[in-house]
Amino acid sequence: MMQESSDGIRIRDASIGDASDVAPLLEALGYPCDRDGAADRIAAVLSDPRQRLLLAEIAGHVCGMVGMELRYSLARGAEQARITALVVAPACERQGVGRRLLREVEGIARQAGAARIEVTAAGSRGNAHTFYRSCGYDDASLHFAKLLGD
Repeated sequence: MMQESSDGIRIRDASIGDASDVAPLLEALGYPCDRDGAADRIAAVLSDPRQRLLLAEIAGHVCGMVGMELRYSLARGAEQARITALVVAPACERQGVGRRLLREVEGIARQAGAARIEVTAAGSRGNAHTFYRSCGYDDASLHFAKLLGD
């Protein structure tokens, strides 16, 4: 369990019981999710030792989350960390929550021996791009995706 810092933000690992707090955060990020779906997603993360899901709290209320995974990069020949989700509740933006979540996952990645951490943000998320750049993240390669449906 992580300690609360002087800014009043407490960062901790998520548990299944946090599903009702995680679901609206996923919704705010643009990924529709109900409590049961959030519980399933949290369970998947908890069952994988190379993933983490951290929650930020202010005054005991969940106000943000970050998911990360560690993986070996064949191209780089080293461990790499990837932020899989980062969101701050709209009412808690501009209070340092996002920066604290980034610092936590960066620390976890360093401890795990990762040489690099990456994050993607949709082209339409200009505020996210500005945020990541202000936190020391550089523009990198383009990200391509293809849905594999029926």
